[in-house]
Amino acid sequence: MSFAAADDIRARPGAPRAPGPSDAPPVRGFESLRVPTVVVSGRARTEGPGATTRDLADFAPKRAVTSDSSRLLEDIPGVTVYGAGGIAGLPVIRGLADDRLRIQVDGVDAMSACPNHMNSPLSYINPTKVARVTVFAGIAPVSAGGDSIGGTIQVESAPPRFTAPGEPLLATGRVGTFYRSNGHAHGHQFGATLASERVSLSFDESMAQSQNYRAGRSFKAAGIGSLLPGGEFLEGDVVGSSAFRGSRNREINLAAQHERHLIQAAVSEQSVGFEGFPNQRMDMTDNRNTMVNLRYTGQYDWGSLEARVFEQRTRHRMDMGPNRFSYGTGMPMESSALTRGVSAKATLPLSERNLARFGTDVLTHDLDDWWPPVGVSGSMCCNRFVNIRNGRRDRLGVFGEVETRWSTEWMSLVGLRADLVQSDADDVQGYSTSGIWASDANPFNARDRRRTDRHWSATALLRQEPTGNATFEAGFARKMRSPNLYERFAWSTQPMAALMNNFVGDGNGYIGNPDLRPETAYTASLSGDWHDAARDRWGLKATTHYTYVEDYVDARRCDFGQCGGAANVSRTTGFVLLQYANHRAQLYGLDLSGTSILGEGPRLGRVDLGAIVSYVRGENLTTGDDLYQIMPINAKVSLVHRKAAWTTTLELIGVDAKSNVSRVRNEVRTPGYGLVNLRTSYEWQKIRLDLAVENLFDRFYSLPLGGAYLGQGPSMTTNGIPWGVAVPGLGRSLNVALSAAF
Repeated sequence: MSFAAADDIRARPGAPRAPGPSDAPPVRGFESLRVPTVVVSGRARTEGPGATTRDLADFAPKRAVTSDSSRLLEDIPGVTVYGAGGIAGLPVIRGLADDRLRIQVDGVDAMSACPNHMNSPLSYINPTKVARVTVFAGIAPVSAGGDSIGGTIQVESAPPRFTAPGEPLLATGRVGTFYRSNGHAHGHQFGATLASERVSLSFDESMAQSQNYRAGRSFKAAGIGSLLPGGEFLEGDVVGSSAFRGSRNREINLAAQHERHLIQAAVSEQSVGFEGFPNQRMDMTDNRNTMVNLRYTGQYDWGSLEARVFEQRTRHRMDMGPNRFSYGTGMPMESSALTRGVSAKATLPLSERNLARFGTDVLTHDLDDWWPPVGVSGSMCCNRFVNIRNGRRDRLGVFGEVETRWSTEWMSLVGLRADLVQSDADDVQGYSTSGIWASDANPFNARDRRRTDRHWSATALLRQEPTGNATFEAGFARKMRSPNLYERFAWSTQPMAALMNNFVGDGNGYIGNPDLRPETAYTASLSGDWHDAARDRWGLKATTHYTYVEDYVDARRCDFGQCGGAANVSRTTGFVLLQYANHRAQLYGLDLSGTSILGEGPRLGRVDLGAIVSYVRGENLTTGDDLYQIMPINAKVSLVHRKAAWTTTLELIGVDAKSNVSRVRNEVRTPGYGLVNLRTSYEWQKIRLDLAVENLFDRFYSLPLGGAYLGQGPSMTTNGIPWGVAVPGLGRSLNVALSAAF
């Protein structure tokens, strides 16, 4: 059977439903999913403990201004984005990012396969496909976590559609296009669905591309200085290596339902012809990713079951793009990865008050990373450089948790999880089997590299709703994460090779450490949520959080091999060479968010005020240094006017100066700034028009999480590009998007 998703979704008895992080009967105060009334088959759940959920209505305005799905998360308190390529941002939750988060796309633990993490998990889904996002910030249930310490992000596309019993065959379609003036970005998307009561077939395709974008006002006037010999900048203050082209995503999805069972099979393909990275020393010259995702959900007399099998294959290439100097040689780099996963989760009602969830998941990741030789002589001739050979990282996890509704006011969630993580890699080689390459390769090959880590994780969360106008949550979690393959097995101390192993965008070189221990994080949070009874007039939420991390994977100055010795250790400016190292760290902060109706009436329409303020501080307790890439205190205020088919938003963004920086990395400081964005949309029947002006006053600013600017010039040496320049933000852009459904 199918069920109708209305303003307050409740599944019809017997409908197939995937168990979410909270599957007990809903209680007063839990937020409901609000979407247009359609006949679908999928999830019917309230916002669970510790979770923040956003859906279609929240994403629609953003789709006109970005091709990067990570930017859809920026309106969630505590979430920011590391700058990267135009479609490959890396989300950050309260100062913890990338592999420290568990990021799932339609239930798949997609993996990066690149020494610069250019093919990030959220790059594999176009913003127009995203229908729902759930974020567990810090206190993630063990059923949603595993091998992560910063939280969980679950991104989902729309569930399959079916007709109601007795209705005729359903045939629908959707098309859309967009244009953004800054970078002349443009693209399209279209899709179609054919469905009956039992079977649903859909196809989606999207394409996006952009030229290099222009920084605000004048790149030169901002006091950046010369970047190239002779002082040249790219024409028109353009930010080098910020273009992307040939980005295409396709997916075909087949689903079938029978009584209380649902089976889905999705096959997707992504191809990107080129993507520049202004904070990396390389550009992505080709990326092809295919994914097969099989999923089953079913309801039984004893409870519900969800099972999934998936496979991800990635082929990735990098080289110098057109804005970089390669002295006529270039430096091709290639990688290939295969990721496979199996998971199963059962949900059982133990009593009227108790709900249990238990399950298991297996994830295997195989990686090869090699760099073809260049030329017929010199240091990059004449063998293939093997960065990682037959890298393997396999994880087996089991978990169990119990959710208890003690009364109409009190609820608790307690869970335990165990993971076994094994990693290994075969022998490596440099461009030659002697000289500078052999001095690092030989000792690496001689040592035992197999590592086995045992994780123990736990989550405890208590929730109280004393009245219909307030909700309080307190939580504690112990989580663990093992280092990734590059953190452990990037072996060369030769500066040029080390510079190419960097997935944090700071311009420095990194050397792996096979002896790294897993990170262990202890997180505590306390939040209060005050609101009107219907949750649509006003609301205020405050969350304070603290995380202590044992064996935090940070960095130390390299003082061995070919790293440069004392000079590398003592430098206070410029790019340096680093080795991953375990330290102790702490992160703490506060997130505030609120909404309120300012006015409402037949002539006025409705005017809403919304605001988000976030602060986080990260400190290395071992060295006394600040942690890298921590967002300064920042605020976002939005004024939204709705009347009839029009919705108009005025958005103000303020970011403080970034003065707490990682000294071991010589991290670049950035000044504070303020931006103004203006958006409006018009909806008529099944047609939607979006117009927007981003950075209305064309303000020049530097991205606090954008990393070091490496987008133009000779990028293969530590001295090739002037140090101290942060990646500039996007200048003024006029954007338009048009979509229609039929």
